[in-house]
Amino acid sequence: MAVKIRLARHGSHKRPYYRVVVANSRSPRDGRFIEEVGRYNPLTTPKTINLDLEKISEWQAKGAQLTDAVAALVKAANEGEKAAEAPKKSKKQLAREAAEAEAAAAEASEE
Repeated sequence: MAVKIRLARHGSHKRPYYRVVVANSRSPRDGRFIEEVGRYNPLTTPKTINLDLEKISEWQAKGAQLTDAVAALVKAANEGEKAAEAPKKSKKQLAREAAEAEAAAAEASEE
């Protein structure tokens, strides 16, 4: 049995949201699935990606294949975790830190 981790479309007309599901590759897109491992909503700003990365990796270890769309979501979720760990600094903060570093270097060269 070929198992894929893919998107199942839900929601009303022109208002989609997606469930990330583990399903037999021969079952219909929105049909029967084995397990739900996440959700994706492209309509929110920023796009909402909720994935259980542990379950996805467990299914991949069992031989499940990611579709291209789900692979992109997993990559975005991993980058999102890294971005959450290291918060971005604004241009003003970076300029302020650069000015402080220059001032400290100037003081050190005067001594």
